[in-house]
Amino acid sequence: MRLIDLRGPVGKLLLVIVAFVVFTVVHWLSEQAITTVSRMIASRLVPIYRVEIPKQQMSISFDAMWGTDHTDELLHILEQNNVKTTFFLGGYWVEKYPDYVRKIAAAGHEIGNHTYSHPHLNNLSPASIRQELERNHSNIKAITGTDPFLFRPPFGEYSNKVIEVAKELGYYTIQWSIDSLDWKDVSAGFIVDRILSQAGPGEIVLMHNNGKHTAEAVARFLPELKQRGFEIVPISELIYRDNYYIERHSGTQRPLKLPPIRTRTISAH
Repeated sequence: MRLIDLRGPVGKLLLVIVAFVVFTVVHWLSEQAITTVSRMIASRLVPIYRVEIPKQQMSISFDAMWGTDHTDELLHILEQNNVKTTFFLGGYWVEKYPDYVRKIAAAGHEIGNHTYSHPHLNNLSPASIRQELERNHSNIKAITGTDPFLFRPPFGEYSNKVIEVAKELGYYTIQWSIDSLDWKDVSAGFIVDRILSQAGPGEIVLMHNNGKHTAEAVARFLPELKQRGFEIVPISELIYRDNYYIERHSGTQRPLKLPPIRTRTISAH
């Protein structure tokens, strides 16, 4: 068998052909990869992290899944400051502390769904996710007489199936834009500085009803936020219920800006 001399005319032509084929294949594979990634990004659903609003408003939210040691103090501080917020209650907590569910509702605070057992929802089937939400929904309604429609996924974990199931049940999926880190038992001063440094219109703060220094921090930063001109409102008053979109890269909920209506001028004859 005769070998081709790659330094000769035929060999050089063969190298050009091979290089062209390799380039074509790599280019085609790259395009397919880019197309696949683009489709994944385009179809990816995200929850609401913050809201674009013209008003100087923001929301403080409290997740409740363990304990009540500091809840009475927290409710008292919120009442003193005339502030209404959103509490996301877990099912175990609701069943163990029904009197506190009533206290929160009676104080005028909003109640959201934090699932029944606080699982990693991404590991569950759509049917199991639905069961988690429906079971806790029923418990909350039985105690308060109201239907919650705000949902916060445990651990902040979500996927398309989680958001889709929640939407089918009439829920808006809510995350947060400012994590107070109170669940790490950091000091009240740390929490206050963290929230005040990031405060802004449309921000949603994550806190916990039973954080060790949460109530103290709330007592300190609420007057400062008010002095800065902020109004603290429940999340349902912050978000848009319809005619909105959510930025996939930031989780910012924005209103749809419709084009101005053009009026036709009819000239008189």
